[in-house]
Amino acid sequence: MRRLGEVVRTAQGVAVVRSPDDTMPDIGTPVVDEELTEWGRVVDVFGPVERPYLAVSPTEGVRLATLVGSPVYTRE
Repeated sequence: MRRLGEVVRTAQGVAVVRSPDDTMPDIGTPVVDEELTEWGRVVDVFGPVERPYLAVSPTEGVRLATLVGSPVYTRE
């Protein structure tokens, strides 16, 4: 499991995740929580190269507002 960052906000139906470093996942990478429950997929990477933002589209039924401030991961 590799940390992708932390959910900093929600906007237009996606979660915005701030990456802790310059590592950028591929579009379509599954995103999981600390319990390895998949809750979305990366749909866009934007912002500064040193510490990009990730737009994550949630899986059906996921309430985005509850994720703000939460760390997110990908399986590796």
